[in-house]
Amino acid sequence: MKNIYEQIDSNKFKSGVVLSGFLVFISTAVYLIAYVLGFDSYAIALAMIFTSIGSFLSYYYSDQIILSISGAREASRKEFFDFYTVTENIAHVAKIPMPRLYVIDDTAMNAFATGRDPEHAVICATTGLLTRLNRTEIEAVVAHEISHIRFYDIRLMTVVSVLVGLVTLLADILLRTRIRGKNRDSDGNLGAILFIAGLVMAILSPLVAQLIQLAISRRREFLADAGSAELTKFPDGLVSALQKISQDIEPLEAANKATAHLYIANPLKNHHDSVGMFANLFNTHPPVKDRIAALKGEL
Repeated sequence: MKNIYEQIDSNKFKSGVVLSGFLVFISTAVYLIAYVLGFDSYAIALAMIFTSIGSFLSYYYSDQIILSISGAREASRKEFFDFYTVTENIAHVAKIPMPRLYVIDDTAMNAFATGRDPEHAVICATTGLLTRLNRTEIEAVVAHEISHIRFYDIRLMTVVSVLVGLVTLLADILLRTRIRGKNRDSDGNLGAILFIAGLVMAILSPLVAQLIQLAISRRREFLADAGSAELTKFPDGLVSALQKISQDIEPLEAANKATAHLYIANPLKNHHDSVGMFANLFNTHPPVKDRIAALKGEL
């Protein structure tokens, strides 16, 4: 049985392995697709620049964009005393600035964190979560979201999104246009192999990249859970909160597929657990039973 600190180290290592594999895959996919298209390094760099600019703008203004999409309003200390004061306490323990607090007027139970760094962080919770959880459970949820902030998960997922966007862009160009690449007759059998591999990669890489992106997202949820237990020193608080949240079958109207990964639990309530053993590959969050088992040291 692993203690919380061992779980954190293990999750960090597994996240690193998944991310390293992702970088290798993306590099291979970009090279092969670029080979088929006949792109040189300058064209690839240009595609990377345009993809990065779009992602950077989304990242830099992520808090404003997400709050606007969600219809969130600022939470006052007087109206949401427990939410405000536990955040003050946990932020102090985590040694980060006090995040700005917002609420979504919705009876569904959920919460998320956003912002490009701890100095510009936001934690948002639904009124359903704040009214149906007790103070200890709210503290655990807030500690989970603060763990995302202090582990720079938003920055990490932005980088991942840039890489996914690049390979998807190149694959889309290849599949939508004629192939007018360089003359490969001089490349011999190796050129033919690379050409076929590039075509296969163009078809499969967007799906594979998305699956790896989801795997990274699920791994960061485990890490934030362990971070919550580390900050509160009481894993059972998050266990209780996750149990209550998982029993809530109401989808969050303000959420969509683009923002679902931000929340502490899937806000769309479209898990595929009953479909088969591979269904979890397409989920933004790990199964709650696995998260609870990890918090109890059973994984």
